[in-house]
Amino acid sequence: MSDRVLDVLSSSGVDFEVIPIDPALADTAQFCEAYGYALEDSANTILVAGKADPPVHAACIVLAHTKLDVNRTVRKRLMVRKASFAPSQDTERLTGMSIGGVTPFGLPADLPLWVDSRVMDRRRVILGGGSRDRKVLVAPEVLLRIGAVVVDGLASYASA
Repeated sequence: MSDRVLDVLSSSGVDFEVIPIDPALADTAQFCEAYGYALEDSANTILVAGKADPPVHAACIVLAHTKLDVNRTVRKRLMVRKASFAPSQDTERLTGMSIGGVTPFGLPADLPLWVDSRVMDRRRVILGGGSRDRKVLVAPEVLLRIGAVVVDGLASYASA
C-alpha cells in the first residue's frame, strides 16, 4: 500500500481493513462479483473536470449502484458551464492513482472531496486502496475526518 494512503488511514483514528485483490478484478462490478461484496456497500472515487481556464477538478465519492450527477450537481458545485469525467491520464497525473484504485485517502490537499449523502448511510464501505491490487473497507465517517463534504444529490440511482 502506498505510504501516503496508509498514513492517512492510520492517522484517521478509524478502523480499516486492507483487502489484497487481483488487479485484473479492480473494476467495481468485477470486484464485487469475484469477492462477494454488494454494489450497495462499494463506493467509487471519481475525478471530475470542469471546463475552465485553467480546468478545475474535484473528487466525488458515490455508491457503485448510483450514478454521479455530473451535468447538474457537479457542474454547479464547480461553478462551470460544462463538466465531465476526467480522462484516465488526468486522473493518474492529479492523484497518482490508476482508475480502479483511486481512493479518497492521500489525495492532494487542494482537491475538493465531495461524498454523496447515501455513502454516509452505510455501516461500512469498500473503496479503492490507492492501487489496483487492493481495496479498503472502512466506516464512512472516516471521509469526514479527511475533509470530505457531504453533498445531497451528488448521485442518483442508476436507471435499469
